[in-house]
Amino acid sequence: MVLTEDLNLPTEEELTVPEINVSSAVLRAASFHLGKYCENVNNEFMLCRSEYPNDPRKCLAEGQIVTSCSLEFFRTLKNSCRPEFEAFAKCVDKSSTNFSFAPCRKTQGVYDGCMLDKMGLERPYYGYFSEAKIHDTKRPKPPPPEVQVFPDASAGLPEDYPRNKAKYGGRNIFE
Repeated sequence: MVLTEDLNLPTEEELTVPEINVSSAVLRAASFHLGKYCENVNNEFMLCRSEYPNDPRKCLAEGQIVTSCSLEFFRTLKNSCRPEFEAFAKCVDKSSTNFSFAPCRKTQGVYDGCMLDKMGLERPYYGYFSEAKIHDTKRPKPPPPEVQVFPDASAGLPEDYPRNKAKYGGRNIFE
């Protein structure tokens, strides 16, 4: 990749955001409710990334919003259902080598009930995040890619240009 003088790279301040400092087991245990809680901002970020696949700088603001939504979720979770969540996350972490939910259905039920009662978040059914959804956005649609026009392209051969017979077969299918 060639960098030129007019390339604007983001500053260190633009790239620095507070990290979500939790383990894999905690993320796995919170994944369904976190996905539901931050669904709109995450869909907005993913839409931006799909509209600008070659330039992640255009989606930095949306990425920061996703991170702040995740932090807000974990802060709210800590204030509402901390003991239930810690029991479930510990079970997910300790009961299997691949963070499976199967051995932890009892603690999961207690955690899901707490999330529904105190945060109003119902656990989405399995496959919810795989469904196709329509996301409504307020961002303007990106401009269509410019079609490259090459001015030195030839106009083609004239119709009366002599064409020799093909050496090993027809040039056209119906010849």
